[in-house]
Amino acid sequence: MSIATPPAQLSAEAAEKLRLLAAEHAAEADRTRVLAPEVVDAIRAAGFARHFVSARFGGAEGTFAELTQAVLSVAEGCPATAWCASLSAYSARFASHLPQEGHHALWGAGADTVIATALIPSGKAERVGDGWRVDGLWQYVSGIDFADWVLVCAVVASPEAVQGPPQMRFFAVPAGRYTVRPTWDSIGMRATSSHTIALEGVLVPEHLSFDRTDIMTGRNVNSDLSAHNVPFQGVGSLTFIAPVVGAAAGALNAAASTLTGRKRNPGGELAVVRASGRIDAAKLLVAQNAEVLDGRLFDQAHLARNERNATYCAEVVPEAVGLLVRAAGTSGLGEGHPLQRFWRDVTSAASHVALQYDTAARRNYAAVLLGPES
Repeated sequence: MSIATPPAQLSAEAAEKLRLLAAEHAAEADRTRVLAPEVVDAIRAAGFARHFVSARFGGAEGTFAELTQAVLSVAEGCPATAWCASLSAYSARFASHLPQEGHHALWGAGADTVIATALIPSGKAERVGDGWRVDGLWQYVSGIDFADWVLVCAVVASPEAVQGPPQMRFFAVPAGRYTVRPTWDSIGMRATSSHTIALEGVLVPEHLSFDRTDIMTGRNVNSDLSAHNVPFQGVGSLTFIAPVVGAAAGALNAAASTLTGRKRNPGGELAVVRASGRIDAAKLLVAQNAEVLDGRLFDQAHLARNERNATYCAEVVPEAVGLLVRAAGTSGLGEGHPLQRFWRDVTSAASHVALQYDTAARRNYAAVLLGPES
């Protein structure tokens, strides 16, 4: 099965074709811990990498709602594929903060450049002439096996006389300038290629760097596109929760296929119904987050609610999949059954730091509900 290159827009039809293709290869991807080349090509062809890219480079200038629905769909077939597709889109949005010369470096030859991102400031950067020297190790860089570029965040070395918090910057580095260390060994999301990368004294020109504050505040001095000017607080967790919720919908389909004949009973039916309610509620909350971003509702109440929504989904979706596993029984846990793969993928992905109440939602939304601490 193959997918022809579609128009720039990421359509529901393109997402559905990718879902079917990814589902065909999902078991093999889980076994080999890598996406099939045709699936990688299909992610690119479907329009995920170009979704947030400027139209002047052939990009779609798409919406958060369109992307979210596409990721939910693909995840029903293969969560690892959806995870990589989601991150390729959001990484391009991050890269829009680069200076204009950097835009041309990444997208001058076309909008389908696949970018991976290391958000945690694990490395160090030092000013060297008109550019930077970057060193360090970054873990859990999803999609790195097939990325054309990677964005890494590093702490800038400051003179001893300078006081205050350290400056952090992002640096865009092309494939071939970094080393990939195959360290990803999670039991779930096996095919996301979320490996460690190493940079050793890599020189990065100024036009391939920007201040981390730009991403956090959402103020983009190098692009006036709506999607390029969104505070990280409201959008960060959506990147990760949409594949998780879509994977739960895939688990629901897989579990339902086991409850036939004599295996269908009131207890199993009740578990499926209860799980479906949790999954549908999570879909609505994820869609609500996308609506907030597209509607540019950037007050603290909406941004904090987005964090709450995502972390809540990461709590109830594993509960739903647990109900489905118990309803399906032993047959659903066989190595050849997709339910156990969805179960492992949801469990692994929901543990992401961006989806934890304490780190992503508690303090901000508590302040909305209860007011600031006295």
